[in-house]
This record gives sequence, C-alpha cells and structure tokens, in this order.
Amino acid sequence: MSTEFRSRKKSRRVRRRSIVLIAAGVIVAILATSVVALVVSLPDDLEIGRLSQKSNVYATNSDGTPHLLASFYDQNRVEVPANAISPFVKDATTSAEDPGFYEHGAIDIWGTVAGLVSTLVTGTARGGSSITQQYVKNVLVQKCETLADPDERTQCYDTATETTPDRKLKEMSLAIGLEKKSSKTDILRQYLNITGFGGSIYGIEAAANYYFNSTAAAVTLPQAASLVAIVNNPVKFQLDKPESTSNGAANGYADNKVRRDYILGEMLKHKKISKADHDAAVAAPVEPTISEPSTGCQTAAGGAYFCDLVLRTLRDDPAFGADRATRLANFRLGGFDVYTTLDLDLQAAAEATLAENVPKSYDGWDVGGVITSVGVGTGRVLAMTQNKDYTQESAVAAENPDATGINFNTDYSQGGSTGFQTGSTYKVFTLAEWLKEGNSLADSVSSRERSDWGVFEDSCNGPQEYGTSFDPSNDASYENDWYYSALESTISSINTGFIGMAKKLDLCGIRKTAEAFGVHRADGDPLQQGAASVLGTNEIAPLTMAAAYAGIANNGTTCTPVLIDRMVGTDGTELPVPKSTCTQSVTPDVAAGMSYAMQRVMTSGTGAPSRRATDPEVPMIGKTGTTDENKDTWMAGASTKVATVVGVVTVSGTGEDQRETYFDGGQAATARHRMWPAVMSVANAKYGGDEFADPPRSMTR
Repeated sequence: MSTEFRSRKKSRRVRRRSIVLIAAGVIVAILATSVVALVVSLPDDLEIGRLSQKSNVYATNSDGTPHLLASFYDQNRVEVPANAISPFVKDATTSAEDPGFYEHGAIDIWGTVAGLVSTLVTGTARGGSSITQQYVKNVLVQKCETLADPDERTQCYDTATETTPDRKLKEMSLAIGLEKKSSKTDILRQYLNITGFGGSIYGIEAAANYYFNSTAAAVTLPQAASLVAIVNNPVKFQLDKPESTSNGAANGYADNKVRRDYILGEMLKHKKISKADHDAAVAAPVEPTISEPSTGCQTAAGGAYFCDLVLRTLRDDPAFGADRATRLANFRLGGFDVYTTLDLDLQAAAEATLAENVPKSYDGWDVGGVITSVGVGTGRVLAMTQNKDYTQESAVAAENPDATGINFNTDYSQGGSTGFQTGSTYKVFTLAEWLKEGNSLADSVSSRERSDWGVFEDSCNGPQEYGTSFDPSNDASYENDWYYSALESTISSINTGFIGMAKKLDLCGIRKTAEAFGVHRADGDPLQQGAASVLGTNEIAPLTMAAAYAGIANNGTTCTPVLIDRMVGTDGTELPVPKSTCTQSVTPDVAAGMSYAMQRVMTSGTGAPSRRATDPEVPMIGKTGTTDENKDTWMAGASTKVATVVGVVTVSGTGEDQRETYFDGGQAATARHRMWPAVMSVANAKYGGDEFADPPRSMTR
C-alpha cells in the first residue's frame, strides 16, 4: 500500500470523524435547548420518603445501658448528618462524580445531553448525571422498598431504572425542583446516605463500618477514596471478595485501587488535597477490615427465640400498622430501635441452667427443654429460652437435631409448636372454679380410683357420661383413699381428687375459668373441656401458662404478655407499642384461696424440691405437672413479682419415661426442680417478693 493511499484513507477518516463531531454538536445544541424547555413543563416536586435502614433490637443491662441482641434489615444503612461525614468523603465524591457540583445548577446540561445522545444512538445508558440527578434516581428506586408485594416492587424497580429519555428527563425536572428547596450541602449528605456500596450495604456510615471497621467521620483519605470508588460499580470494586482474581487480596484489590487512585488524582486536580497527601494516599495499600454486621436473631444466641417473637410482633401486631401490607412495608424500611422487656440476668440464668440440665438432642428421643418467665402485674416477658440452636434454614433444621426454627414457648401462630400437654399444672383452674362456686379447700370429695365416674355436668355441650373407658389413676406413691380434701388433692396433685371435684362442678365452667386466665390451645383450636382435660390434656404454650400463673399471683388479675417496652423511630420519636391488657380473671378472694393452697404445694407438696433449692426464699406459689408415662414434666410457679414455667417435653414421637432417663445433669424427671430454682433464685434476689393475701376463713375451714 502506497504512502499516498494511506494518507488519503487517513484523511477520509478524519473528515468522517469531524462530520460526526459537528453533527453531534448540532444535536447537542438542539437537544440542550429542547431539554430546558421540556423540563420546565415536567413535575418537579420530589417526594422524599423514609430511607430503608437497619433496625436494632435491645435488651437492657442491670445498669440501664442497652445491650444489642440483634439487628435486621433489607438495606444495612445508618443515616448520619453532614457533620458526621469526613470532608475526604465529600471531596472524593464531588471530584469523581460531579466536579462542577457546587458551580452548576441541578443538572450538568452538557454531560446529561451527551448521555441522552448516547442513549438514543446506542440504547445503553451513559454517565453525565449530576450528583443531584443521581440522588433523585436513588430516591425513586428507594420508594420501591416501601412496597410489600414482590411483583409491584419489581415493576417499580424496572420503571425507576429503565433506559429511556423520558426517565432521564423526569429525573432532570425533579432535580431542578429539589435544588430550589434544598442546599447543595444537604443534597450531598442525602446522596451519601442513600447510595449503595455493594450487596446490602447502603450509605457511607454502614460502608465505612463494614469495609474498614470505621465511621464516615473517621475514615482516612485512601479509605474514603476506596469507598467512593465502590459507588461507580459496586460489583467490580467492592472489597469483601478477597478470593477474587481481579479485585482480591492476592493482587491488592487491584480494580478498586485503580479506581481509587483515579479519584485521588481528580481530588488533586481540583485542589481538594495537596500533592504530598495525594502521593501518600496512592502509595497506601488497599486493606479492608471487613466487619460483618450482626443480622438476624441468630446473633442473640440463647435469646434468639425471644428475638424471633419480637420480630413477629413487629410484623403482625396492629400497633405497627392498620393492615399486614402496611406492617410489612414498615418492617422492610426499618430504622427502629426496639427496647425489649428481656431481663438479661434472668435470661442468663435460664440459658445456663437449661444447658446444664437438658441436652440439645438425645438418641431416640426428640427432647425439648423450655423456660419462660413473666413479670407479675406487668405481662413483661423477662426470660425465654429452649434447648436448641436457633435457625430459620429448613435444611439445617432437617439435618441437625440440635437446631430448629420452632419456638417451643409460643403459640403456633407466633412461630411456635402446637403446644404441649401441661399435666397437673392445669389443675389450678379446676381449683379456681371450685372456690368460685363457694366450696372450701377443706371440703372433701369421693376420690377413689374407679371406672364408673358416671355423668359430668356440661352446661355448654350437655351432660357428659364416662363409662369404663375413663379410669384415671394416681401416682403409685400415694395411697388410694376414698376421700381427699381440695387442699390435700392440690398439695399432693391427686388425680382422682380433682376428677371428684370436677364431678361436682360444670366442665364448661372449668374451661371458661381457664380462659379467663388467658389460657388457650397453642394450635388455635378451642380448649377441650372433657373430664380428662381437668388433668392437663390440652396442648398449651409455656408462655401462656406463665402468664396465667402470674395472674394468680397478681390477686387474680391476668396481664397479657408483652415483649417491647419502647420503640424509637429514625428521628428519635417515641412510637406506640403494644400494651399489656390486664383482666380480672377471678376475684381477689378466690385468688387468695388458690395461692394459699399453692403455697402449701411448695412447702409440703410436690413443689417442695424446687422451693428448697431456691435462695433467697420469698413467698412462692407453684404446681408441678407430669403427663402420662412421664413423657413431659413441668414446674410452674411464681412470687408476687415473677412467674416462671420450666419443662422437659417430648417435641414429637413417643418420648421416653423421664423417671428412667438420665442426662449428664441428673434424672430427666427432676431437671425441672434444678432449673426452676436457678431462675427464681435470681428473680427473688433482684425483685424480691411480698406475702400473698390471706383467703377468707370460709375458704380454709
């Protein structure tokens, strides 16, 4: 090829390039004029909603300081004011993303129009947007986070990010409107709080903490430039993939460093830093210190199931939104500080004693261990734990018998099981009905073991006849006397004594009295009210029983369980939380009669092993419970300040006879008498306890 030919060919390329540039210039000039005219006619009022942020769930230490149980979020973000963001971050952002940010208006018209031309010609979005425009786009995307429906959320994202001139023009108009009412300083602050930094990390504060274990205010110059580099292309430049071959530990996070050093060069070019600072920063290696955020209830360790119940309350309680869609939207946005009722002293005691006495799994037996404590007169849940590792991964739970996502302490609708038979702890409701009907603790009933109990009154379903198939027996350690008083039956938990009491009462009345204490089946079905139910065959959640026993100790007034003391929004405003509702279940006199008998259970009856091991000792009421073949064992009781229920149960399957089963900590059947005192000793030392009211003499004579 001749030199002359090459020269002519080069000349033609130059002429074509010139023609293209001239044409582009004409297009840009025409579009610039058109854009300005068009933008004026578009809506310019940007509605800025609440940013999706991290929420925190706290318990309170004994000294009053908060203790973080867990955080949860869709977007890990902590919004901060402008003075909490380093000048390095601000200067790096403007130098890299919009050098003329403080000089031009809301839009960089030439850069934006050039981007429009590229979009029109190639169909691919091109840069050129000002920081204000980028912020507007982020706000439009952020609004999608408020949508609870996944399909609506996806459609919203697609609309907010579609590559069209219409979207670009709308962003420009909204940016102009924004700058009419907001300062450049505040727009930059909001941009740095809203923008993404890779994965679920949003906002400069969370990014500084995650990537460098620092804060937005304290990051160094090279760290600031590295963080701002991520914004340009989070997948390419983020610093939490050390194994990456292009941007990992082995090559010093090369991709990020190239972009970081470019930003440092722009900062030098625009006189934001000195040459010496620039050179030192460029020489510094990229050294991330990843600080994984605590996310999800698994970080709450033994308190994870309590935490799980708190989160379900936030999603389900009407106090947090009129309907489920509203509550889910609020939950996704987050930004709450939730201060719970959990008492860390009682919780620590519960976790420790459960670990010592009930294994997480046992060969051939799906064993469960539960402990729940509730404040008397407040309904505040003070402790909640069980003998499993918390997980919400179904595959983990299926393969690991030590793990489950089911909360054994709560109702099925609250993420719990379908409940457990409570055994003789349920007998106290027959005792309550006995006293309500004017009977005395000294009154005796026919209590011999037999299979001819005959007809029981049931005002709801009509008389119920029990023939030879109903033959409840007593524990072998008790004599089979013909008559026992109500007090003797309570102290020694005599089955036939309570069946004899029920024979003189109304089965429907017993059920209604139990319901008056807030007792209900964990599976949501109505309470069964047959004669056998007197002995505790209904499946009930431990939390429900703890609240009921707290009601007995509270002079017969039962308070619904609550988990949240207070909640604070992103702006520091106190938000409404669910309140405990207290209802008079039985009269104070009836409650006093119940407490009189239940104190005797603790001093000379089946609860005595628990009382003897409790130190310090205050006045306490209680009742034990054992189901058929010793499959489940319970200890339930209270002082006038705290009620606690502990149990060793069979979660599924046939279970084991606990009197014949031994754990490392001792006999399974007596674990309840080691665990209950461990928790109540801490409760008594911390809260004390008063004398229970004396019942009318007519109830004891």
